[in-house]
Amino acid sequence: MKNPSSILITGASSGIGEALAREYARSGAFLALSGRDRARLDDVAEACRGLGAEVMARRADVTDRDAMADFIREADARRPLDLVIANAGISGGSGGMGETEEQTRAIFDVNVTGVLNTVWPAVEPMRERGRGQIAVVSSIAGMNALPGAPAYSASKAAVKAYAEALNGWLRRDGVTVTAICPGFVKSRITDRNDFPMPLFMDAPRAARIIRRGLERGGVSVVFPRRLAFAAWLIGLLPPGLRVALLSRLPKKG
Repeated sequence: MKNPSSILITGASSGIGEALAREYARSGAFLALSGRDRARLDDVAEACRGLGAEVMARRADVTDRDAMADFIREADARRPLDLVIANAGISGGSGGMGETEEQTRAIFDVNVTGVLNTVWPAVEPMRERGRGQIAVVSSIAGMNALPGAPAYSASKAAVKAYAEALNGWLRRDGVTVTAICPGFVKSRITDRNDFPMPLFMDAPRAARIIRRGLERGGVSVVFPRRLAFAAWLIGLLPPGLRVALLSRLPKKG
């Protein structure tokens, strides 16, 4: 969708979510922003207001189904949403020691259930209006099963597949759903990584790429291309060889 004027973004208090909020902030735009850190979210909201946008900021946990439904309904009532970006996500944060059961359940709760809690309150109003766009932030990590980050890669694979399938289902109703699959982007997640991150980029650059991709209205936006191509090639290998190769990579922090 080109030039959306009413945009909702989860996980907007840092990283890609913050960069997207700043990217879309302009005079005449309405931004509904959510995040778990009130202080950081307020800073982002003020910066976006300074760029001319009207901002509704809400401290919200995407795993809280009722709270997210209330937030999205209120935002849509203030100005019908053109674009909803389900961006909030977490990784294990295990310092390379592997994911515990508790971390695994938390990752799936935020990265998968949190997406459902963001997408579904937006779907019906958009279908009724016959227009709208939903973006689900996955990851290039979701293109392969990563032994160093099993829950993270699996959760991102799940939402990637879900977004692509929803695109096929909802497009006939005028609603476009796009899977966003970035590589290594500076964020609170990558700040914990103590291993080389090829083609690492800053969040504002990633936000510009995402915006251009969403304007094209495709099924997915995958970047950087060289890293995506490498992940695609690895995915062509037989499962045993693929897992053996990927097992050599560092465990995600």
